[in-house]
Amino acid sequence: MERQRARELGIRIGRLEPGTHNAITDVSGVKVGHSTIISGEGDLIVGQGPVRTGVTVVWPHSDGSVTADPVYAGYHQLNGNGEMTGIAWIEESGLLTSAVAITNTGSVGVVRDALIAYDRDRFTYEREPDFHLPVVGETYDGWLSDLNGFHVKPAHLYAAADSASGGPVAEGCVGGGTGMNCHEFKGGIGTSSRLLVDELGGWTVGALVQANYGMRHSFRIDGVPIGQEIGYEEVPSQRAQPIKDGSIIVILATDAPLLADQCKRIARRAVIGLAKVGGYGNNGSGDLFLAFSTGNRGMIAGDVDQPFPVRSLHPDAMTPLFEAAADAVEEAILNAVCMATTTTGVNGRTSHALPLNRVRELMAKYGRGGPD
Repeated sequence: MERQRARELGIRIGRLEPGTHNAITDVSGVKVGHSTIISGEGDLIVGQGPVRTGVTVVWPHSDGSVTADPVYAGYHQLNGNGEMTGIAWIEESGLLTSAVAITNTGSVGVVRDALIAYDRDRFTYEREPDFHLPVVGETYDGWLSDLNGFHVKPAHLYAAADSASGGPVAEGCVGGGTGMNCHEFKGGIGTSSRLLVDELGGWTVGALVQANYGMRHSFRIDGVPIGQEIGYEEVPSQRAQPIKDGSIIVILATDAPLLADQCKRIARRAVIGLAKVGGYGNNGSGDLFLAFSTGNRGMIAGDVDQPFPVRSLHPDAMTPLFEAAADAVEEAILNAVCMATTTTGVNGRTSHALPLNRVRELMAKYGRGGPD
């Protein structure tokens, strides 16, 4: 059947409603762009392919350089077999000073350098920044793609950054998620959002994931043991070949006015959404989470010798945001798997899409909703 998002299958995660696009871009000003690279068939020839990879870019705001107008951010690591550059400065300063890019493990360096060059080429400053420490995360796509062929080039980062927009976000086998697997089905990029009612502040929380983790047996949708119900005789798995445990990158955005430590608290709640789908933070997995707030802007403008005003929520007002973050991450992962399509890559290896007709049947079997 045609690929559909979780909500189109009648799946409802949590009590909160999503935003207009059910995407991280429901946070005003946030933009997402992808550059997807697909070429070649057959046996692996390093440097030639086959290639199933790309890069995804998340802009915290659409008002020019993030270096000139940073936002508060916080980081959390569940398991550290992965990479996200620029985190030492975020941990020190609490400021996100670049767009966030996500790609494959072998392309972190070129994408990081390209982000610096992009800032140089696309923005002008009265005084050039002394340095750039851009944020680039990765997950491993070497089971389907020529990981060590270095196929992601600066032009791909430029294309993703230039094409970034608000509104609906392409999901599944796109951008950095092109060659990824999730719970032994095809994985990739997914996104979701949650709105708080006015009585809880009216804030928006959005999540974007690059999902490339997990074993079949632990995969659950709204508590239904989908991975145990869909056996290997029904949908083959890549487990027949040696494969990394995999990883997940989670980017969380909110318009709630948060300080850096509060952003870190939001980032920690990604663990809850991941766990509900069946992620355990395996030994070989890189489970890295970044949250940022657009609720304080213009912080470094003006006289450096003078304090600048910022806003912050009362600690008790954080709880609804925690719920929103956890639910948005959970649904973003489901959207990544539901929207991904069967993909064949190096050496004829095939990562099979989750069969959505079976998901409908199993959700009904366990009394979990149904199609709209």
